Amino acid sequence: MSEFFKALRIDKTETGQAVEIVSFADDDLMDGNVTVRVTHSTVNYKDGLAITGKSPVVRRFPMIPGIDFAGVVEASADPDFKPGDRVVLNGWGLGETHLGAYAQRARVKGDWLIPLPACFSPAQVMAIGTAGYTAMLSLIALERFGLEPAQGPAIVTGASGGVGSIAIAILAKTGWTVIASTGRLDESPYLKELGATDVIDRAQLSTPGRPLGKELYAAGIDSVGSHTLANVLAQTKGLGAVAACGLAQGMDLPTSVAPFILRGVALIGINSVTASKVRRLEAWDRLARDLDPAKLEALTTTIGFDEIIPTAHAILDGTIRGRVVVEIG
Repeated sequence: MSEFFKALRIDKTETGQAVEIVSFADDDLMDGNVTVRVTHSTVNYKDGLAITGKSPVVRRFPMIPGIDFAGVVEASADPDFKPGDRVVLNGWGLGETHLGAYAQRARVKGDWLIPLPACFSPAQVMAIGTAGYTAMLSLIALERFGLEPAQGPAIVTGASGGVGSIAIAILAKTGWTVIASTGRLDESPYLKELGATDVIDRAQLSTPGRPLGKELYAAGIDSVGSHTLANVLAQTKGLGAVAACGLAQGMDLPTSVAPFILRGVALIGINSVTASKVRRLEAWDRLARDLDPAKLEALTTTIGFDEIIPTAHAILDGTIRGRVVVEIG
């Protein structure tokens, strides 16, 4: 006899999609060799797109959205996990092609899971979430490129959002001078508390600019895309690099080859969805060392299951600061 549990479900309709909290059957979960009792999730920008339907994030219906979770293993046919283990999942199509995190239970492939880092609680891991893990992958990529804080400041776009907030905190902790770009200048005290040295209005970057501008930044972490990323590239110093990990302004990139062939600037793409387990473990190990728990607490808001839908709309409206943890219950 199938067990039932609470879930947020998206169904396709003739006019778009319907989103509601339902009682979901265990037998209707998708294939996987590990069943997890989900304790915490988070609301990412991609979750906002999925729930509002403003972008075709969801690829099958019905769908339980939510791209990451922390939880406890209930049953496992994977030798790496046993009942009672605490685990984390980021990406792998969760909430897009595979039933996701906004439910009290999930069935997934063991290869997608990593052990919950011992230094973090489940709530802290989701306060970091895919956004923070992506920010750390970006920092590691810049370091692998050979960049160091002595070479100049780093710019973070979308600074008030989840990726941006954690990017500022970890860049500052590792010695970088950080310039934060945001559309919400009233958040300047918050961004400086996280570690930003200066805060600029995103309007300086969000409109069409020149192929090359004044060399201002040695490095950048961009979660915005479009004209913003183009202008950051144009203002990056010679032999600098920008890690691109988002598209809040748009998927387009209206730039030229000038920064690349005249200054040797590099554009590094960050794919957090299917990163290898080795890369994931490295990123979480670095987060354990280079993210101040006090700053993590300062940038985190906690909500209940019933608040997921309005929060998804708010994150697209740009009214959410930092990270949002969902207590699944």
